[in-house]
Amino acid sequence: MKISETWLREWVDPDLDSVALAHRLTMLGLEVDSVEPVAAELSAVVVGKVLEIIRHPNADRLSVCTVDAGQEQPLSIVCGASNVQVGEHYPLALIGATLPGGLTIRRSKLRGEVSEGMLCSGTELGIGETEEGILALGDAATPGTSITTALDLDDCIIDIDLTPNRADCFCVLGVARDVAASEQLAFTEPEFAAIVPEIDTGYPVELLPEAGCP
Repeated sequence: MKISETWLREWVDPDLDSVALAHRLTMLGLEVDSVEPVAAELSAVVVGKVLEIIRHPNADRLSVCTVDAGQEQPLSIVCGASNVQVGEHYPLALIGATLPGGLTIRRSKLRGEVSEGMLCSGTELGIGETEEGILALGDAATPGTSITTALDLDDCIIDIDLTPNRADCFCVLGVARDVAASEQLAFTEPEFAAIVPEIDTGYPVELLPEAGCP
């Protein structure tokens, strides 16, 4: 079973790093097979907001975008994605960034137009399996924010090899309960708002025998 370390720490947050936490889980009988980051290191990749789009003068399928990257001056980015839109936010690899595939971003000229970075798809960032143009981030992201922060990618996935007798740990709740007991920590169970029923119709249920079905 795979769980998010960040999610687990929302329920119980022991003073242990990822390696020590994995060891503790194994000692509790929840053998950890691996601990992997959810994404590769994405330094120099930030949120960019497209301010203006003009057609590339020398290429029909390319656009020249003016992008706010949280710097003093907007950047000029040549983009070939068909889904780029003015006002939308996208991952922007700045000059000097190295993407998971090994591509290093440099200042370049594409058909005569200067490009000072690259607007990225999820596949190019190593966080998507299919490439459907560049990755739209919505309005919640602020230009210049690290993409790792914007997409909550500073997390690890803990892969636990559960044995059949530990069905209680087939969820984050069960794992967190074990960690809290082991470390003698408070267990922070999330609060759920009560759902007000929209109807008061009931269905009669009779349990037989009553002693066997409390």
